[in-house]
Amino acid sequence: MNRDDLISYVREKEPNICQIVVLKDGEELFAKEWNGYKKSDCTHVMSVTKSIMSLLFGIAIDKGMIKDTGEKVISYFPDYVVKRGEKTIFEVTIKHLLTMRAPYKGKGDPWSKVCSSEDWTKTSLDFLGGRKGITDEFDYRTVCLHILSGILYRATGMLTVDFANEYLFMPLGIAEHKNFYAKNAEEHKQFTIEKQPKENVWFADPQGLGTPGYGLCMSATDMAKIGQLCLNNGMWKGNQIVSQEWISQMTSPRAVEGDFYRNMQYGYLWWIIHPEKNIYAAIGNSGNVIYVNPPENTVVAVSSYFKPTVFDRVDFIEDTLLPCFQ
Repeated sequence: MNRDDLISYVREKEPNICQIVVLKDGEELFAKEWNGYKKSDCTHVMSVTKSIMSLLFGIAIDKGMIKDTGEKVISYFPDYVVKRGEKTIFEVTIKHLLTMRAPYKGKGDPWSKVCSSEDWTKTSLDFLGGRKGITDEFDYRTVCLHILSGILYRATGMLTVDFANEYLFMPLGIAEHKNFYAKNAEEHKQFTIEKQPKENVWFADPQGLGTPGYGLCMSATDMAKIGQLCLNNGMWKGNQIVSQEWISQMTSPRAVEGDFYRNMQYGYLWWIIHPEKNIYAAIGNSGNVIYVNPPENTVVAVSSYFKPTVFDRVDFIEDTLLPCFQ
């Protein structure tokens, strides 16, 4: 398949893809847009947001704003009133949140309760803990991760988007992002599912804290910069943006129980695709992906508009896209 064939293939077989960028040895090997998107347009990258949040925590730890991932979550919320009889919450660490092994009450994300509340962090904390104690079981959550934004704010005194702009986006030449606020549940839903290009925004709660599990909008070009930063072990144009030690910890594979996640492993909010090759990815619903392949010194970024039947595009990247350039 040549490049023209690839362009046609995407249009016909992967119709919700908006942008693709491929970097090889730090140089742009391929870039193309579909569905009327321009190169600078953004899509809601869904759970790719989680992986960006991991980088922000690495930066905060590097700068001594957060001591380490072993810190207890509850230590950042001395004003939070723990419910009577609840003991588990006192043992939950930042690492539990970053590895999706925090214990929660109930099953699934309590979207309506969290997102309709006045304080999303506090409401998320209400679900943290439970009678089972620390089981170290993999439990993938999205809205309850809002606790991470609360911790980052308590540790740095900065809103999520402001911290990201100063310490990650702007050093990489990524346009400054602003908060996006939904006026009601319908506007929240439309933000998630609409197909039109978005601006450089991050969905935020009423207090201005960006949602760490979803809600970030980026172009594939900027997603590729994030991937290249990781490939370079945290280095960007001679500047150490995040430590090599954090990149190593962030991408260390941990087994995931169950067959639902296509036998991938998990690091700190990054999926480990091939542990033996250290190939990893940020993966968001609808096929938004930052794919990092150190052995081939290659980064692939794919942005897509909302299509709920698409979980990820790792197979497309490995079986269709990359062979076009080998």
